[in-house]
Amino acid sequence: MPDGIKDALLIYNPTSGRRRHRRFAEIEQAVRLLKDAGISTELAPTIGRNSAIGIAQQAVQQHRGMVIACGGDGTINEIVNGLAGSQVPMALLPAGTANILAKELGIPWDIPHASRLIPNGVVRRIALGIAIPAHGRGSADLPREGRYFLSVAGAGPDGAMVHAVDEGLKTRAGVLAYWAEGVRQLIRYDFPEFRIHSAGQERRATLVVVGRTVNYGGPFKITTGASLFEDSFEILTNAARSRFRYIACLPALWLGKLRGMDGIDAWKATELFCEANGGGVVYAQVDGEPIGNLPVTFRIVPDALSLVVPPGKSK
Repeated sequence: MPDGIKDALLIYNPTSGRRRHRRFAEIEQAVRLLKDAGISTELAPTIGRNSAIGIAQQAVQQHRGMVIACGGDGTINEIVNGLAGSQVPMALLPAGTANILAKELGIPWDIPHASRLIPNGVVRRIALGIAIPAHGRGSADLPREGRYFLSVAGAGPDGAMVHAVDEGLKTRAGVLAYWAEGVRQLIRYDFPEFRIHSAGQERRATLVVVGRTVNYGGPFKITTGASLFEDSFEILTNAARSRFRYIACLPALWLGKLRGMDGIDAWKATELFCEANGGGVVYAQVDGEPIGNLPVTFRIVPDALSLVVPPGKSK
């Protein structure tokens, strides 16, 4: 059992992803399995966008032994923002539209099965990324003090897709909503160039992916040298300004072999500053959630989160 933890708060999103009618029964089964393993678990449903942040913060104030996140990337991101900087560990039961963390840690997409892994999990202290608005100009999606992210951030076409995806379609169709919006952006997006300042260099690109995980979204692996257990990002950029060159990258993207293609650059760093090159708007995202447009600083925050990982996945 992780550090002798005896109690947990399970935060779940009752509206995320598909199979919502079956999920609560699976959550109840998971609670029984955790109780049998000696972990008493209380349920806390989210009640709207960003409500999981406050629920997680309250769990810290109540000195809960553990918080269990049951949802997709957006719900996990909110919980991470509530737990960041505390010692309360976060475990995972995969649900939602997508779940990069579950893929990264090899956690099965089956709530009861995943719950059986928690009692034997290992607590690892990891870094988080944080996105900070330039000049202190915060917003509802990106407060002045910044927004933490666990898996991946980016700017360019993926930011535009996340910004534009229809929430109603996302609720009904799940990940297919992102595919539909991705195709639409590939047809309509103008690929404006922006500047990236990192590791003492200035680069120009039309896409930047700021990775803490190998997995990106769906079947894709982009920052294949990234690791949750390193205090750094792997950053990948694409300098192409033509939709035809982006289309030419799709087979390599599918195979996880973007490196070596013309216009692709990758490196590791702990910080980068991105700003639009001219008057165009370039949208950004963290963990699949919109955070507005550039300029934005992305920075590593070491020793920021306690994460419960399955045995054998802690390196």
